[in-house]
Amino acid sequence: MINSYKKQLYTALVTTLVFASCVTKKYQPPVVNTDKLYRDSTLTDTSSLANMPVNQLFSDTVLVNLINEGIQENLDLKTAVERINEAQATLGQTKAAFLPSLSGSVQATRAKSSAASLNFPADFAGSINLKTTTYQAALNTSWEADIWGKLSSAKRSALAALLQSDAAKRAVQTQLIANIANNYYNLLALDQQLAITKQTLAIRIKDVETVKALKEGAVVNGAAVVQSEANRYAAEVTIPDLNQSIREAENALSILLARSPGPIKRTLLADQKPVADLKIGIPSQLLKNRPDVQQAEFAFRSAFESTNLARTYFYPQLTITGQGGVSSLQLKNIFDNSIFYNFVAGLTQPIFSQGQNKARLRTAQAQQKEAYYAFQQSLLTAGQEVTNALFSYQNAIEKQGSRTRQLEALTKSVDYTKELLRYSSATNYTDVLTSEQSLLAAQLSSVNDRLQELQAIVNLYKALGGGWR
Repeated sequence: MINSYKKQLYTALVTTLVFASCVTKKYQPPVVNTDKLYRDSTLTDTSSLANMPVNQLFSDTVLVNLINEGIQENLDLKTAVERINEAQATLGQTKAAFLPSLSGSVQATRAKSSAASLNFPADFAGSINLKTTTYQAALNTSWEADIWGKLSSAKRSALAALLQSDAAKRAVQTQLIANIANNYYNLLALDQQLAITKQTLAIRIKDVETVKALKEGAVVNGAAVVQSEANRYAAEVTIPDLNQSIREAENALSILLARSPGPIKRTLLADQKPVADLKIGIPSQLLKNRPDVQQAEFAFRSAFESTNLARTYFYPQLTITGQGGVSSLQLKNIFDNSIFYNFVAGLTQPIFSQGQNKARLRTAQAQQKEAYYAFQQSLLTAGQEVTNALFSYQNAIEKQGSRTRQLEALTKSVDYTKELLRYSSATNYTDVLTSEQSLLAAQLSSVNDRLQELQAIVNLYKALGGGWR
């Protein structure tokens, strides 16, 4: 008989466990096609710029020091670290849910009953003490059995949220490195443009004196003198704007470093030696290199486990509670043969919960789909950013070659028109003016070409997921 009972109990237990395994589903990473993430690319080399350390990507030690300072001091990065701490605390809370709770209580109860409520005879009730004081000290415990995977799903969801917050921190770090480098290069470019403008201004001041001398020699007229002065002021008026841009760029970089706005130590644009071999690897590497893509996948995983959790609310909850302690009508005798205890095991099956369980499941399923779409979007965006950065770099290199030839031609044009102005009536100062303005514009554009090259490398490094290792 006993063996038959044990067999029935064992069968019921196995059946319950098998059925419980069908309530929650095992997580599977989302399947995505990464073959065509990079436009016009059929690369098979897995070498990637993303694996290069920051101090190897950037040859400028001043920039490397600024990046290291930013990683240590940036406030957005510190905030991301605190979010990791929050997620760790939440995970610890879900792990603690597997353990029984234990609480203690001490109480004194004063009660009075009426004689009528006790239904004693009138002559007898007068001898009864209708006031009582009860003293009690007890320990209370409760434990929920994780039959349907409710607690396990909550723990796995919290773990995914922790991994998500860690990936978010790494995404902040890669973006921070890119922002510091891009702002630094922009600052160097503004310095270079300011130096070119000041040099041009000095030349145009001399030109004014030269044109005045030519007017005295009756080579040019008064209009040429006025035009030369206007040309001088056209260069001079841009200097305050460049100084303002430099000041604002310094302040923006200071904020990234968690500094008060102030000057930034820096080198020259001409001193920069960018890496030449830009390897982008294969698209599938974005899944492990891009922190924001990982963040999106962990968000999907957390939503997946939340859906599992929502399913468990449809099934009974097994809870075991217990209480034990001492109780007495006299405080001095509370430990003398006054022990009490009770244990209760119960199943709670939801029958009618005003549609809350169905609504909870539908909400979780919708959020899971949203997370999946967000993951797909993050991967597509990553591929787009790699393609754009690589194309920007290639365009910058191509433009620099043409720009060099343009500068050579414009420099000769300025020299020739000035010489013709001195010795021939076949030209006038308008030709000189046009040549000089075109030369200055080309010189400033050449700085932008160089800036585009440097920033394209930075953006490609960030797009590939570099900087967090």
